[in-house]
Amino acid sequence: MAMSEGLVFAFVIAVGFVTAGVLSSFVQLVSGQPMRFFVEHRSLAASIGSVLLRVLAGPEILMRNAWRGMIVEKRPQGWFWLASGIAGFWSLLIGCLLIDILLNV
Repeated sequence: MAMSEGLVFAFVIAVGFVTAGVLSSFVQLVSGQPMRFFVEHRSLAASIGSVLLRVLAGPEILMRNAWRGMIVEKRPQGWFWLASGIAGFWSLLIGCLLIDILLNV
């Protein structure tokens, strides 16, 4: 029974991280620049949409920055693993939210 719970857990994390990656890649395709956590101040609706988009794409942004920090900026690997844990938990939350929404539609 524990193996199937672990697979569900991994599936939910994967759903969250893939969603983050697809959204981030789509924004980069449209805008030509990778997503950042910085939010530009525009209209209220655009700012709210921008924040929601960054909440959903956050794990990918965090992992890209952590990878770059480890490889290019030579930061200690501990920071990379800490960011990986945070991104994994964040992906779990996003995956739970999306699966809950899909199952209740």
